[in-house]
Amino acid sequence: MPLYTKPFTSKSEQTPQRDLFVCLCVSQVLNKSPHVFSQLWLTFAPVADQSAKFLGASLEQINWLSLVYMVVAIPLSFGTTWMLDTLGLRTTLILGAWLNMAGALLRFLGAFVQKGPAFPLKYLLVMCGQTLGALAQPLIIFAPTKMAALWFPEHQRAIANTMASMSNPLGILVASLSSPLIAETPERIPYLLLVYAVPACIICVLATVGMRSSSPPTPPSASADSSSSEPFFKGIKLLLTNRAYLVLLLCFGSGIAVFTCFSTLLEQILCVQGYTNTFAGVCGALFIVSGIVGAILLGVYVDKTKRFIEATKINMSLSALSCIAFSVVALMQQQKVAVAVVCSLFGFFGFSIYPVAMELSVECSYPVGEATSAGLVFVSGQIQSVLYIVLLQALTKRLADSPLSTCGDAVLSWKVPMMVMAGLCAFFTCCFVIFFHTRYRRLEAEERPVYGTGRRETPTTSESAPSVKA
Repeated sequence: MPLYTKPFTSKSEQTPQRDLFVCLCVSQVLNKSPHVFSQLWLTFAPVADQSAKFLGASLEQINWLSLVYMVVAIPLSFGTTWMLDTLGLRTTLILGAWLNMAGALLRFLGAFVQKGPAFPLKYLLVMCGQTLGALAQPLIIFAPTKMAALWFPEHQRAIANTMASMSNPLGILVASLSSPLIAETPERIPYLLLVYAVPACIICVLATVGMRSSSPPTPPSASADSSSSEPFFKGIKLLLTNRAYLVLLLCFGSGIAVFTCFSTLLEQILCVQGYTNTFAGVCGALFIVSGIVGAILLGVYVDKTKRFIEATKINMSLSALSCIAFSVVALMQQQKVAVAVVCSLFGFFGFSIYPVAMELSVECSYPVGEATSAGLVFVSGQIQSVLYIVLLQALTKRLADSPLSTCGDAVLSWKVPMMVMAGLCAFFTCCFVIFFHTRYRRLEAEERPVYGTGRRETPTTSESAPSVKA
């Protein structure tokens, strides 16, 4: 690694504020928000019953409108990590914006296919639109870690990653609230698709004309200035032989899968006990708002203390406890307060882990490229999400009688699936707490050229945290 002698904080060499603002905003804008930021993933999940009637599909087919994002992302993610590390942020984000817009418009147009013999075509066109949006997803969702590494100094990376990554749950929040309000009946599904298509077009224009650079003219840190990131395929090989990274890959990927299941199936789980779509949307909103608050607080804390490992282990443990509590209270009738509180706690402890864990994936795998190390964690989450949702659906049992149900024609028991989900969450959390240990390799590499320090003995427990001089 070449010695870095530039004064990173020199006023004359700071990152141009306009480019910094545009890069951060576009990374947020293009994440998976179906209303404000025009991501399409969870458009139908909060109104699954109405969507099934409008499209002439079963609930399982409606769930596949969300699952297609995971299925498509798995093979595409490897190409995306190569694009981000090789072609840069600008090219990748603009391509993602155009795919996202095309998917939103195709869904909207597909809603106007006439009924009759061509009625199944309506579902097919909507699925094709979802697939285009799914192609855009990895192009966008991998960007925050790369952006934080290229545009921000080390004492701001965690909070920058948090700000960009939390646009993902913000999109789920908007979908959870707006979809039930807009699509109160099956006939209003086209209006719902229009509401999500308009922002997609606006964001595409913003990305195309707004982003002019993939990186700032002056690197903000030693690792950003260094060109020592390993080649893509060599980086993959290094990751697959890194024990700490493999533990993070498997265990945090399981966490992503649990949260995907929660977001996708929440309305179907709660309606069995008589809770309305509106209440399910409120619970989804509390889940997200609490998660955003927790992520901001944790991001600031980790930026100041560099306690990545301790913060991740503690929050994963509390998140697992919240998941267990949800699996119990979600099966109770007339317990709105308890359900809402547990959803809030689940979001507060669970969502806050995401940006910190992505930064931790880079720290334990440096000098592998940021997009590659964070991207494989996302791929692991997508693979496990597909497996979890298919498994949980297979474990449901049709109920002959449920007088309080608001689910429509199909009433399913989610008792066994909820217990299985809680058990998986608890198991992988225990594995992570016990087996994950690592040094902070990127922080060590940044200290050596600037301060001439040697290897840092980074703690893996709460004894002491690494400190990096500002």
